[in-house]
Amino acid sequence: MEGQNNTKDEAKSCLKPQVAVVVVPFPAQGHLNQLLHLSNLITSYGLPVHYAGSASHNRQAKLRLHGWDSQSSSKVHFHDFQLPPYSSPPPNPDPSIQFPAHLQPLFDTSLHLRQPVNQLLHQLSTNFRRIIVIHDCLMASVVQDVKLIPNAEAYAFIPISAFTSFFNSWDRIPDKPFQLDSDIPKCIPSTDGCSTQEIANFIANQRKCLGFESGRLYNTSMVIEGRYIELLKKLSKKSEIKHFAVGPLNPVEIENKSEKQQHMCLKWLDKQMKDSVIYVSFGSTTTMTDEQIMELATGLEKSEQKFIWVLRRADIGDVFKGGEDRKPQLPEGYEERMEDRGMVVREWAPQLEILAHPSIGGYMSHCGWNSCMESISIGVPMAAWPMHSDQPKNAILVTEVLRIGTLVRDWTQHAELVMSTTIENALRRLMASKEGEEMRKRAAELGDVVRASVAKGGASRLEIDSFISYITRC
Repeated sequence: MEGQNNTKDEAKSCLKPQVAVVVVPFPAQGHLNQLLHLSNLITSYGLPVHYAGSASHNRQAKLRLHGWDSQSSSKVHFHDFQLPPYSSPPPNPDPSIQFPAHLQPLFDTSLHLRQPVNQLLHQLSTNFRRIIVIHDCLMASVVQDVKLIPNAEAYAFIPISAFTSFFNSWDRIPDKPFQLDSDIPKCIPSTDGCSTQEIANFIANQRKCLGFESGRLYNTSMVIEGRYIELLKKLSKKSEIKHFAVGPLNPVEIENKSEKQQHMCLKWLDKQMKDSVIYVSFGSTTTMTDEQIMELATGLEKSEQKFIWVLRRADIGDVFKGGEDRKPQLPEGYEERMEDRGMVVREWAPQLEILAHPSIGGYMSHCGWNSCMESISIGVPMAAWPMHSDQPKNAILVTEVLRIGTLVRDWTQHAELVMSTTIENALRRLMASKEGEEMRKRAAELGDVVRASVAKGGASRLEIDSFISYITRC
């Protein structure tokens, strides 16, 4: 690995005042979060980081960040740009396509950041010997002018798993350039129902703008997905593009907060037995139908498992603006009946702290990549219930490749209602069976390996050290 012998301290001392990093996130929670984690990580090497996004989404990213001390993000320079007005409709739960189509106006409007970002890059380029632009791959058109700045380099950030990224690319190639090993999963979920045509067109247009980048960064670790990173390198048309697996980006050692600072659900977890609680959360872009919520509530009740259930509607384009605030409805008297066995949280929850709590024994998840990496790095097995986007392929990675989880439903039935009996069976399998206990053991062992990878000399630390050494090279 190029530069892997450079230590973190050496990277800090090598021309650090002469290199500035500009981070350009895509304005959806899972993307904002990963790149703010990365920004904090890079500042720990003494490099200045400029986080360039809309004012409201920068605020959202800072407000929802967990796992870092308050001083970390204070070292990041936030550039709060204004977006033109855009519609911010409420989510429309659709059982056939659960992709958050209501966010499309935001995604389209975010492309207007091209001009202010370009101005920022030109301004910084006069003050630093080299400008490093790390952009979400879905913001490629916003930063495309970087190729016109002589002392700037771009690095595309891949916010999904290497497994999903590889198969997304593989599926687009009609004449396969090589054969895959026989033990690589063959039944990869189709993209049917994963997204709308509008977002598919948006992604295709961003992909057309790629090609100017010097490298790609992945929020994954070689100890998790090294095989698929190597396949992506093999598939790349440009051998000079560098690939860095710098994850997990989320902190892996979560400090306990004082009782006054603790979220109420953590106080409740303190009273529960080890590995006895299932955490249920479907991320920031999922809205279930009322009927599906009722089935889930019934499944949780019938399973007789203790639970923390984060029950929220999906984010709207600007989470700080008003709008429809219709709370998801539960069966009458449900929360009173479940008072001793479960807790329903209707607000943003500190997911990292919840997953790291000793009482958590499993996670029922939509399998967004943020959530997968957090669960994997902490060592919590998953009940995989994918909803859209990259989630169906991530679910296969978790259940078939890493073998640290169980599928709640097969993607071929994605448009169908998931019945309470199916949910009950999945919960019992994960939380109260020998099979689930084996998953929990494998998850804990993988978590240990992943946490070791970010320590000095570990695979992920070497990757980020190598990246920092490369961008600060003389």
